[in-house]
Amino acid sequence: MRKVLVFGILLLIAAAAFAQTELPNYKTAIGNFKQYFNSSDADDLFKMFSPEVKAGLPLDKTKDLLTSMHAQIGNLKQTTFTGYFHTAGVYKADFDKTTLLINLSLNGLNQVDGLYFNEFKPDEKASAAALSNVQAANTAASQTAINDPSLVESPVSLSTLAGTLSGTLTMPKDAPGKLPVVLIIAGSGPTDRDGNSGMGLQTNTYKMIAQQLGRAGIATLRYDKRGIGQSKTSVKEADTRFTDMVDDATAFMGMLKEDTRFSKVILLGHSEGSLVGMLTIVQAETPPNGFISAAGAGEPAEFVIEEQLKSSPPSVTKEYKRIVDSLRKGKTTDKVDPALYSVMRPSIQKYMMSWMQYDPQRIIKRIKIPILIVQGTTDIQVGVDQADKLKKAKSEAILKIIPGMSHILKEGPADKEQNFATYNQPDLPLKPEFVSTVIDFVKSIK
Repeated sequence: MRKVLVFGILLLIAAAAFAQTELPNYKTAIGNFKQYFNSSDADDLFKMFSPEVKAGLPLDKTKDLLTSMHAQIGNLKQTTFTGYFHTAGVYKADFDKTTLLINLSLNGLNQVDGLYFNEFKPDEKASAAALSNVQAANTAASQTAINDPSLVESPVSLSTLAGTLSGTLTMPKDAPGKLPVVLIIAGSGPTDRDGNSGMGLQTNTYKMIAQQLGRAGIATLRYDKRGIGQSKTSVKEADTRFTDMVDDATAFMGMLKEDTRFSKVILLGHSEGSLVGMLTIVQAETPPNGFISAAGAGEPAEFVIEEQLKSSPPSVTKEYKRIVDSLRKGKTTDKVDPALYSVMRPSIQKYMMSWMQYDPQRIIKRIKIPILIVQGTTDIQVGVDQADKLKKAKSEAILKIIPGMSHILKEGPADKEQNFATYNQPDLPLKPEFVSTVIDFVKSIK
């Protein structure tokens, strides 16, 4: 869905939708959804999805989600149209066991490209960040090549025990001699090599980093996360662990270190990718030449998510803490509040369990190579305090705080809703200070 931002980490913002007339195509879509949901007809529900959604939410996962939702909230008795939030139709949905808000988004072909559920409160008829229960947009957007004659892009494919990883190597055209190369490690969620996702994330952030660094004589490799875009995996979501992301980054790092075209290898981890990069470095027999943490957390994942949940209803935060407590004891929870499905649905709880055990401050202390920590002041997902924690743990690291930079490394307003809007503006340029800081750091490494 184009207006909902979920980086794999929870974000909530309340806003009111304005009253409008329900369009016929939305009326038909919500009616079909009700019919297919109540009859557990996953096949016909799947046919309603856009190709991008189908790729990210295969039929077997659609069936599993319907079964889980039915067990928790029962049948859908009726829906009431309340208005639109941007282009998404917002419906009050009365189920047997609860009442929720449904945000339903259609593309130009009247295919469902977003289906999101959130807690219904009588005094709020819509939510600007309704969270996904069906995960209907769990896929990456199509990658597009950099249109710059001074740069050359080549496809990269890497076979692993879990499948095949696909990426793009960007290099300056007619480069004289060996070049430094930066491996870009994506943040959490279904993020592709360009920094985009079918979950309302259209930033082109990683693509822009590749372009800007390429113009400065620095090569980059960016890749689709496993199971996203052109990267294939045989591992099911329920069997995926945080360390799998580390394995993938390690494989690409090893490939780059063996490539004689490159003089040095630097890892750039964005958001969740920061911790992935740190673990990749400390577990490597031969570390890379440098590390860049961009908008990376300084605390274990559960604390960062808990901070982001402060603006959510008390019932949601209480449920979140209950699940986290269970995960700390090594136990998963089958029954999950729909509002927490995007980060705590049963099939990803073991991933969360494996992620929670790592403390970035302890990990960064073990890194013995040059480190750059970059953080923006208008990041609504990871605060400046997180960067300060990393710096305190590793005093030798360079800390750069960039005023007005958001989580996607671009200009971001202080207002949360306006900040969210930039997540769907792919042509918005990177913060110039971010680009210059990264370039200077890479070139300073001997």
